[in-house]
This record gives sequence, C-alpha cells and structure tokens, in this order.
Amino acid sequence: MTTLFDPLSFTRGPAMKNRFMLAPLTNMQSHADGTLSDDEFHWLVKRAEGGFGLTMTCAAHVQADGQGFPGQLGVFDDKHLPGLTRLARALNDQGTHSVVQLHHAGMRTPRELIGGRAPLCPSADAETGARALTLDEVKQVATDFIAAAKRCETAGFHGVELHGAHGYLLCQFISADINKREDEYGGSFENRTRLLWEIIAGVRAECGKDFSLGVRLSPERFGMDIGEIRRLASELMTSGDIDYLDMSLWDTFKEPEDPSFKGRPLVEWFTGLPRGNCRLGAAGKLTTGESCGRAMEAGLDYVVIGRGAILHHDFPKKVAADANFQPIALPVPEAHLVAEGLGPVFVNYMKTWKGFVAEAATA
Repeated sequence: MTTLFDPLSFTRGPAMKNRFMLAPLTNMQSHADGTLSDDEFHWLVKRAEGGFGLTMTCAAHVQADGQGFPGQLGVFDDKHLPGLTRLARALNDQGTHSVVQLHHAGMRTPRELIGGRAPLCPSADAETGARALTLDEVKQVATDFIAAAKRCETAGFHGVELHGAHGYLLCQFISADINKREDEYGGSFENRTRLLWEIIAGVRAECGKDFSLGVRLSPERFGMDIGEIRRLASELMTSGDIDYLDMSLWDTFKEPEDPSFKGRPLVEWFTGLPRGNCRLGAAGKLTTGESCGRAMEAGLDYVVIGRGAILHHDFPKKVAADANFQPIALPVPEAHLVAEGLGPVFVNYMKTWKGFVAEAATA
C-alpha cells in the first residue's frame, strides 16, 4: 500500500516529496491590484516550510473582470511578475512543487470589484445580472488563461492548475443548467467542455515540456452532473495532457447526492476510473491523519488539505509524527491563527466561517 510519505512523480515537473497537496485557499490578502502582499507570501511559504509536497496559491484571476473576491492574487498582467517570481523562488527553495491556480469567477464576480460592470457568463443570467460572453470574448478567455500560465512559468513556478470547479467560469461552461449557448461552446457535452480542452491544449503548446498542469473539478452542486463529471475526469486523466486531477468533493467519503450514484462513497466513483499516467487526488474533510490514510486506501494518489492546513502550517509533519493526528479543536483562538501565519485580513475572513474562530472575551 502506498503511504502518505512516499514520493509522487509526475509526467512533467518535479516529484512531490510526499502525498500532501495544499488546497488553493481563498485568503483575501493580496493587494487591490492583484499584486502579491507580504502577508500572502508569508502564509504560503510557511506551508511549504511545513512540509507540503505541493504548495498551491489561492485562485488567481486571469482577467481583471474575472475577479472573485477582494484581495485576490492576480496573474493577468506583467505587473504581477515581481511578486510571483519572489513567491516561486521562495517555494521552490523549500523543495515543494509550486503551483498557481488559474481562475475566472464568471457570473460569481461581484460587480463592486469590477467597477459596477456586469459579470461575465456563458449565457445571460438574470439572478446575478451576468451578461453572455460574445464568441470573441470566449476566445479571449482561452487566450488569457494560456497567457497567465506562461506568466507563471516565467515567474519560476513548476506548474498551474485550471479551476474548473465551484461554479466559476470554466464550471459554468460545463454546466448544462447554466450554459445555454447555441454556438460551438454550448449544447452538447463536447461543446460545453470545449473551452477547458482549448485552454489545456494552449498551455501544453505554449509552456515547456516540464511544466505541470492540473485541473480541479467538482462533481456536485453548481449545476454539475456526476455522470458527466466522471466522463470528463476519465477523458482528462487518459488524455496524456494533464499531470493530475484534483477533485473537490466537500466530503470525500459521503454518498453522492444523485440517487443513481448511491451505495458507494463519492471518492470511489473516481478512484475506479482509468487514469493513465495522471495522478488523482481529492479534497473534502481530510482533516486528520486517519482520514488522510483512509483516502489513500480508497485509491487516491494524494490528498488535498484545506482546513487542516489553515490550522497547522506543518500538517504533513504532524501526521508524520502521529498517524492519528487530530487538529486543534474548534473554535480556535485568534492568536493560534496568527502564530500559524495568517495575516489580519485572513483571520477576519476566517471569522466568517461559523464556529471557526473563538470570540474574544469581553471585559
């Protein structure tokens, strides 16, 4: 049985020294123009120091009008290169596989972040006030994802991940519920996944042969159909074009919501798929040493750690020392998060997570 502490090789890019991947975690710590802040730099480098085999940034937007949250890291302009270069160098010095997650929020872009303009979507959306992208704009989205990947390579990162999950733009294209286009990017499964494949092809063509490429998908919520996502996952993994697939499951071992997929844990609907030379991992309530080990036993190649990494910058080292490691109990004191490398903005964001941060005692 493969253990959490065996190295994991990829077709492209350096091997992970262990099976722990840092999840791409929203932290709102970058500057308003998308340039890297010292707080975001410190947060990420501390995780690399803590032993993560792959350290991934938060979702970083590839177009100014694709911003998803305040203080989001940007990769849409060369003005971002100095900060990205500084970050890549520091991560690489720790022996971690360094990755930027590439993202466009689509209709989930808050208007106030983009000057009051309508957010963008495959099709007009009354609920969010999003307008449909023109065909030229769809092509530009692909161009900008590819340019962002090249920018990350120039900065020195080992690879990028395409954010195709959580109801953001690439996910919106995949969804038959959201995508009502009548051109080559809408309708059939092949058309709705076309943009993702075009971006993958472009990254492979523009970036070096040792530059890694991953994709994140979610099989439920946001108009996703688990049967379609299983098909897409299988096609991606066997294509030879990506190095790893990152499944965001929210709860790795729960049963799927879709009645026709009941009877097995959600993760097992993906570990049973053919994967060629692609590596498969998942995120979803993997917060203890025991749950991480169980996920590997279910057939994953690596585990993706979010909440556990917020609570403990050295989560991999904690599990190495104790296979049954359990994180600090919630709610945690604010001082604990500060000691773990979270800046003031990130701490305040964590206070919006119910029951995560202990309320300060009042006099």
